[in-house]
Amino acid sequence: MKTYRTGFLAALFTNVVLVAVCVGLWIHFRTPKASVEQPPSANSAAQEPAVSLAAPTAAGAPLAPIQLSPERLQTIGVKIGEAQEKPVEDEIRTTGNIAVDETGLAYVQVRFSGYVQKVFADATYQYVRKGQPLFTIYSPDLVATEREYLIAKQNQQQVSTSAVPGVASGAASLVEAAADRLRQWGIPPREITRLERTGKVQQDLEIDSPVTGYITDRQALPNQYVQPDTRLYTVADLSTVWAFAQVFQNNLGRVRVGAPASLTVDTYPGRTFYGRVDFIYPDIDPATRTAKVRLVYSNPGLRLTPGMFVNVAFKIPMGRQLVIPAAGVLQSGTKQIAFVDHGNGRLEPREIETGARVGDDFIVLHGLKAGERIVTSANFLIDSESQLQASLGAFAAAPPSAGETAAVNPPQTKLDFSTEPNPPRKGTNTFRVKLSDSRGNAILGAQVNVIFFMPAMPAMGMAAMRTAIDLRDAGGGVYEGAGKLGSGGTWQVTITAKMNGQTIGATQLSMNASGGM
Repeated sequence: MKTYRTGFLAALFTNVVLVAVCVGLWIHFRTPKASVEQPPSANSAAQEPAVSLAAPTAAGAPLAPIQLSPERLQTIGVKIGEAQEKPVEDEIRTTGNIAVDETGLAYVQVRFSGYVQKVFADATYQYVRKGQPLFTIYSPDLVATEREYLIAKQNQQQVSTSAVPGVASGAASLVEAAADRLRQWGIPPREITRLERTGKVQQDLEIDSPVTGYITDRQALPNQYVQPDTRLYTVADLSTVWAFAQVFQNNLGRVRVGAPASLTVDTYPGRTFYGRVDFIYPDIDPATRTAKVRLVYSNPGLRLTPGMFVNVAFKIPMGRQLVIPAAGVLQSGTKQIAFVDHGNGRLEPREIETGARVGDDFIVLHGLKAGERIVTSANFLIDSESQLQASLGAFAAAPPSAGETAAVNPPQTKLDFSTEPNPPRKGTNTFRVKLSDSRGNAILGAQVNVIFFMPAMPAMGMAAMRTAIDLRDAGGGVYEGAGKLGSGGTWQVTITAKMNGQTIGATQLSMNASGGM
């Protein structure tokens, strides 16, 4: 019993001690203490990488100003253009088809039933003049009405001297009613005059063309029975024609009624027809996303015929604008970049905003001034240089161009870089760096870091790639390590050697790796 009591007291004492210790620790760590931020030590600085690559965002990789030697500018083929203010005229090119001018169309029909007898205009696209006979027609109704007219005319003459009130006026009204019926049927006045002069009914009535033009449709045939709703001829005045052009909806806002529009056709090489915009149809074709624009052209000699396929160009005056060559704009993701030349090989990447493209130029809305010089060729290579410089922002001096070893090393340090295999390939490779001083003695105990960087290629849909390798000391001033390259092509290589947190040597160069992208 005494043994159990002793064990219980020992356990109780132990628990009390543990509780006290826990409470003391809790109070210790809960008590706020004044802290003074200390500057990073040399050792902590040594743990930070000497080179930090800015990760490209969705808007594109970061860029930085660069400076290239005259030899390098000539090697990569850099050309310089200038931002200029000048009157700008845009041109919209599209295709279209020739059609009949509907305002010059005329249909030939009769207003009574009958039988076609003789046909004079017997071919489509036959040219006819206004008043030229087209065909003759026999109509029983017309013959009967003419006879009624003649009888009424005779009765009027017989009762013209009658003293009975209303007889003469009644006869005159019958004549007028018969003549009015003939006029309502479209009988030419000359036929009524002939009827009065000769007093004879003509069995066949001659129908003339109401307009001058070309017969585009003919339905009149000999011995054909026709009714008032029968369309016998379609005559079109082709001295003026329409052209229907298809304009994409993104260009539609720049086309105005009355604007000039030139037309060319393969049938007449070197010949240009000039017209104007007559009407813009207020609907969009959902299949092609285009709107129909009607143009009017004069057509001497009938050179433009309905159905002909043509090329159309709209001239859009845009006033005085600031423009640069289209080749001077680099489309980098969602940004538009121009490289401004400040002389002596100094190039500054600048984000700009462009408007419409006019021929070989872009209108500049923001970012440039008139007279500034810009790069108009080799923009892609310069963009790679600029991305590399932005990625190597830890260096105070601007890096040399890709493909040239940078002379940024202290004079007492020499870095020799080699690969195995040589040249390297896509995949795993072994990389070596040999460090030596100005006397050729090996430098031991250094920390060597190698960074491989391939800039983004937005035009190819490829993001930037980066590989960092810390090399181990293999003895004799040689440092080596294995690393994997994610693609073949040209890599920008940055080698940094440190000792005791201080950079003792650094170099940049370009390296071509075999293998596909």
